[in-house]
Amino acid sequence: MLAHLLIKNYALIEQLELTPDHQLNIITGETGAGKSIMLGAIGLLLGSRADTKVLYNPTEKCIIEGTFDLSGYFIEHLFAEEELDFSSTCLIRREISPGGKSRAFINDTPVNLEILRRIAGQLMDIHSQHDTLLLGSNEFQLQIVDTYAQNEAILRQYHADFQAYRKAHQTLERLKTEAAQLRKESDYNQFLYDELEKARLQAEEQEQLEQELNILENATDVRERLQLASEYLDNPEQSVISFLKNAVGSLNAIGKIAPQYELLRERAQSAYIELKDLASEISYEQDNVEIDDARAEEIRERLNLFYHLQQKHQVKTLAELIAIQKELEKKVSRVLNLDEDIAKAKIISEKAHAKLTKSAEKLSNTRKSVMAPVEQQVKNYLLELGMPNASLNIQHKTIEPTDDGIDDVDFLFSANKGIKPQQLKNVASGGEFSRLMMVIKYILASKRKLPTIVFDEIDTGVSGEIAIKMGQMMREIARSHQVISITHLHQIAVHGTAHYFVFKDNSAEKTVSKIRKLTFEERVQEIAQMIGGRKPSEAIVQNAREMLQEQVVQGQKGQIGLF
Repeated sequence: MLAHLLIKNYALIEQLELTPDHQLNIITGETGAGKSIMLGAIGLLLGSRADTKVLYNPTEKCIIEGTFDLSGYFIEHLFAEEELDFSSTCLIRREISPGGKSRAFINDTPVNLEILRRIAGQLMDIHSQHDTLLLGSNEFQLQIVDTYAQNEAILRQYHADFQAYRKAHQTLERLKTEAAQLRKESDYNQFLYDELEKARLQAEEQEQLEQELNILENATDVRERLQLASEYLDNPEQSVISFLKNAVGSLNAIGKIAPQYELLRERAQSAYIELKDLASEISYEQDNVEIDDARAEEIRERLNLFYHLQQKHQVKTLAELIAIQKELEKKVSRVLNLDEDIAKAKIISEKAHAKLTKSAEKLSNTRKSVMAPVEQQVKNYLLELGMPNASLNIQHKTIEPTDDGIDDVDFLFSANKGIKPQQLKNVASGGEFSRLMMVIKYILASKRKLPTIVFDEIDTGVSGEIAIKMGQMMREIARSHQVISITHLHQIAVHGTAHYFVFKDNSAEKTVSKIRKLTFEERVQEIAQMIGGRKPSEAIVQNAREMLQEQVVQGQKGQIGLF
């Protein structure tokens, strides 16, 4: 329940604090005094969009803070799912800066609006004029059925099964799409792969062949140059080697005279050996140089194949072509394996669908099982609220699975005898809607664990005995739920266990909305004014006193006097 509410710098509210009673809290006041302003502030606390226009002082930030007592309410899992610390005392805070920046906190942890709405939405249930319109929504009607059937656990399982099936189905469809695309490209990919496979590519081959072709194309000149070099080095008649040999012989003769001469001899001997080896290699290379036009043509054809494939695949090296070949091999193999993958994915999807179907049927059966009781209870309570000929028919239709199940429900309502039930948006007046919503809230109160329920003028369009019974309903709900009711009717106000009065204070330069808790005598006067205007007669004041005393006595005895 809401243990404490703080509103600072919001609209006409400079600072307002409220510590509601744990049962039925009545809020009254003249039109425009600030009741709806307070409700707007609570809306911000529950995740409504912020606007800097609401700042009472545009230079200071707005703060809305609610302290909730969560003892006895099993919503720890919501905090765990959002990775928030849970405590039996929960502090929710909303701040709006003068610059328009909005921040939200749950137990001092910053959260976004989505998380705020999810958590705070489980702490307070606000009925407003918007909810009256919402009653005509099929989605909201389905929520009513689920709440009555207490389907929370079944819904969680269904949602998990639905997500699992959707994921499995998406995987299957993706594989089918991929298969169709790959099969469409399969023949071409196979052709490209076969072409590269047939080429028997080796990463270093192109460079080697280009070198070999360069030699073949210059074979005559190469042989002539090698022969000339060989003759310079090792000609029998006159050559570098023969001269160097003579030089070694000369140095041999003096090598023993002094060490430095021996060193010269050794160097000359080494040069002689190196040149002999060089001459031998030149001779070998000369012998291996052939003029082979057939081989040159063969290499040209091979290289032309490389150049063609590189141009075709827009690459520059054989290594890149080999990488493309491997990728094509994967695609070709992928086509061959897709049928197996699709078969496996189909089995998984079918199993997920079977599980989803079982969950959907279980959820649907619980919904259908409570539709008749809901219809009957609504009819019975509307009878007590002055609508003896009202009827509610819940029309059901089975649909394809959605995130909400396989059920489509439509509440068909008739307030008058002989009138065929129609969709709510077409048949109910404001007063009829208010009574219908009151009945639904009353029925669901025992089914749903909500800490606080707020009624914003749910009594619109009703009066007299009907209003008395609506007040009794609120008092009954307040036995297990904290209720805050904003009302203009004394028949409802007298049922409150606490009564707050909202008023405008014009004593300063700027009007301020304030709220105060009324004493018993102040309540007597407020109730009397609600009955007889600003200056009620003594008889009306006495009547108000008796009405309040009667409710106090009934409350002490635990008697609500409902119907």
